[in-house]
Amino acid sequence: MRAIIAAFALCAFSFLAHAQPVARTVHLIVPYTPATGADILARALGPKLQERWKVAVVTENKPGATGNIGAEFVAKAPADGSTLLVAATSFATNPALNPAPYDPVKSFAPVIVAATSALCVVVNPQVPAQSMKELIDAAKRQPGKLNYGSPGNGGVQHLAMELIKIEAGIDLPHVPYKGMGGMLNDLVGGHIQAGVSALQSASPHVQAGRLRMLAVMSPERSSAFPTVPTMREQGLPQLEVETWYGVFAPAGTPRAALAKLNADFEALLQDAQMREFLAKQGMSAGGGSAERLGELVRRELARWTRVVKIAGIKAD
Repeated sequence: MRAIIAAFALCAFSFLAHAQPVARTVHLIVPYTPATGADILARALGPKLQERWKVAVVTENKPGATGNIGAEFVAKAPADGSTLLVAATSFATNPALNPAPYDPVKSFAPVIVAATSALCVVVNPQVPAQSMKELIDAAKRQPGKLNYGSPGNGGVQHLAMELIKIEAGIDLPHVPYKGMGGMLNDLVGGHIQAGVSALQSASPHVQAGRLRMLAVMSPERSSAFPTVPTMREQGLPQLEVETWYGVFAPAGTPRAALAKLNADFEALLQDAQMREFLAKQGMSAGGGSAERLGELVRRELARWTRVVKIAGIKAD
C-alpha cells in the first residue's frame, strides 16, 4: 500500500513540476459524433493544451448510446490524467432515463465546467402568447390543444419542456423528431406550436420573424437577443436550464493532478481569443473550481430523475 501511495505522490509531483500530464499522450474522449458541441469544444482546447503541456493531445470520438459508450471508456481508463472525458448535459440525463454503465458521481473526478450554451422557448408566430405567462395561461385555457416538439425523446430540450409542464401545471402533448432541423421546420410551418431549442439553432428563424422567442432559460439574458427576458425575470426561476459541457477524469486521479488540470483549463477558458471563438459557436466559456462541476452534476441528476419519474419518460 505504501508503495502505491508513493507512486501516486511521485506522479502528482511530476505532474506539477513539469506542468504536463503523466503520460506522453493525453486523450480527450468525446462520447458523441464529430461537430457536436462537446467535439467543437475539445478540438478547440486540445491544441492549446498541447502547447501548454508539450505533449500530444488527441481528441477521439467514441459515440454511441447517447454518450454512454465514451463515458464508460473513460471511467475504466487509468486514473493518471492521460484520459479525460469532455461530456455534455446527457452525462447527467442518461442515468436519469436508464441505468448507465457508470455512476456520474462515483465513477469520475470532476475537473471543470468548460462551457454552457443557452436554451430558449420559441413558438410559432400564430400563437398569440408574447410571454411565458401568456403561453402558460393559453395552455391552461385549452389543455392538450397546443403541442410542442423536441429534437429527440429524452434529450435536454424534451426534459426542459417537461419541467415547464410540471412546474406550471399545464398539458402540452409532446411530438418527438429525429433532430433539431425537423423540429424547427415543423414549428415554423405551424404543425407544432412550441418548443425548446438551442439558442443558436433558433436564432435565424427568430431574426427572420418565422418564430417568436418568449424566454431564454439561462440565468442571464443573451447578448444576441437582449430584449428577450430570462425565466427568472418572468417569475419562473425554477425553470432555468442550460446545456453544459464538463471535463472529467477517472475516479481516483490524484488531487494534485486534478488541481493542475483545473488550473490549466481555467487559464485557457479565460483567454480572450478562446472566449470569442466559443461565443461564435453559441457557447459561453466556463471555469471555476472542480467542486462547481461536481455540484452541478449532483443537482442535475436529482432534477432530471424527478422530471423523468413524474413525466413517465422512457428513452428510445
